[in-house]
Amino acid sequence: MNQPEQNTNETAAPARRPTILRRLLSHHELATLLLLLHAPIDASAKPEIPQLHEAGLIETISNEAGGSRIRLTPEGNAVLRGLGVK
Repeated sequence: MNQPEQNTNETAAPARRPTILRRLLSHHELATLLLLLHAPIDASAKPEIPQLHEAGLIETISNEAGGSRIRLTPEGNAVLRGLGVK
């Protein structure tokens, strides 16, 4: 019995690049990233901070007064560049 011909035009699926984000950002999260673009903000300033921190888009830094401030990581900057902001 004849075997079906294999399609020789099939190519392997391209390797997927790792992505920064596992989900879409909310408009509040994007607004917080935009705020951080210009200056660090107080760590308790916005309720979106924990989600952005978990996504690796922001980091906590200590200031001279002993408090903590939030700023963009290189990945957070990349998200804004991807949106055409930077």
